[in-house]
Amino acid sequence: MATDLKMHLDGLRVADTHEHLMAEKTWVEAGPPDVLSDLFWHYAQKDLISAGAAEGSIKRVVAAEGDLEERWRAIEPAWQAISLTGYGEAVRIVARDVYGIEELSAPALRNAQAKLTDLRRPGERHRFLRDVCQYDHVQINQYMFPDPWDGSDPTFFFYDLSYAAPSSGRVPRDHFTPLGLEVTDLASMQRATEAYFARYAPRAIAVKTQHAYERTLDWKPRSDAEAEAALASVLRGDATDEDKLCLGDWCLARGVELAIAYDLPIKIHTGYYWNNNVMPMSRIRPSLLCPLLIRYPQARFVLMHAGYPYGHEIPAMVKHFSNVYADLCWAWSMDPYMTMDVVRRFIHSAPINKLMAFGGDTHTCTASYGYLQQMKKWLRRTLELEIAAGDLSESQAISISTAVLHDNAMRVFKVPQKKAAMAATESIK
Repeated sequence: MATDLKMHLDGLRVADTHEHLMAEKTWVEAGPPDVLSDLFWHYAQKDLISAGAAEGSIKRVVAAEGDLEERWRAIEPAWQAISLTGYGEAVRIVARDVYGIEELSAPALRNAQAKLTDLRRPGERHRFLRDVCQYDHVQINQYMFPDPWDGSDPTFFFYDLSYAAPSSGRVPRDHFTPLGLEVTDLASMQRATEAYFARYAPRAIAVKTQHAYERTLDWKPRSDAEAEAALASVLRGDATDEDKLCLGDWCLARGVELAIAYDLPIKIHTGYYWNNNVMPMSRIRPSLLCPLLIRYPQARFVLMHAGYPYGHEIPAMVKHFSNVYADLCWAWSMDPYMTMDVVRRFIHSAPINKLMAFGGDTHTCTASYGYLQQMKKWLRRTLELEIAAGDLSESQAISISTAVLHDNAMRVFKVPQKKAAMAATESIK
């Protein structure tokens, strides 16, 4: 039934707050070779591994190595086990909407190849995201800031300044060396970090750190003397985990201070890992960040991914801390029911102007579409339950959807100002 809420969601220009999209040149020249590869390029392959598929088989699927039918047969049993998961649902959406495939099979995959070939033509990535997905803009984390630009629209594609390596206690030479900087002691680490921000922060949409993949989210202040000793160990190559943690804490504090100086939000990965068989649950809880949030009340912290599976912590933290915002990027595909619960709890416990509800967290434009449509389905279901319970009117549900999918992100990330600045920069060239 085409309700007002559904029609509103279908027509809304969504602010996509988090992707890892490959650059235009990479998409055109080295993107997914065939439709099977495209469908399993990202997260669904991790569920396949959990379901028992061989990693070698999945690598051949993604690389399009060998006969299509053989590659499909190798993962088909695992696919049957994961087709109803969030990741699996996104695969089915892309197969159906983008490639016209109702049921996956080798012949259907082969027959859809021309559609992928068309999508990998120059300019199609941008058109697809703008006109088919109907994004207002896309925020991308590519681990390295794109310099120079890849030719895509700089008022549509925005980029995070990556800060994961320093927060993890590593010296990011790949960030510093292109700037002609070398780290030999703590003072040069400070200068290099400041130069890195000076070079890229004015064009960045946010600072992003996913150090939870390498260490605990727990943070404590570190003195310069402690950090100097830890850095010396890192530079010598004999650093202990405690050395890296100490240096990471010191660097994270400096990064937050610079983010404040450049008026950028700090995006922090919380919760679940994207890969398999390496996740220590004790170090990924969002609440471990509380000492950092307390220490820097003037910063804008964006806690990502609903902290899955610790989703109940997110509304409480946003409710308590005036400097904390929540982003449900990726969460809908990990666990749509938990994410529904987070949204319903949020509506009745925390300020709704501090919630952002979508980022696909994907590498391909097609997968981003799948996760977008999945989110719209589950967000609509969430709001309809609130309407049925008598706790929201449909007009209130429409207002909430606009806030969490567009308005809040535009304000928190100051997107209109960033668009104007980037347009001015381009006009000078």
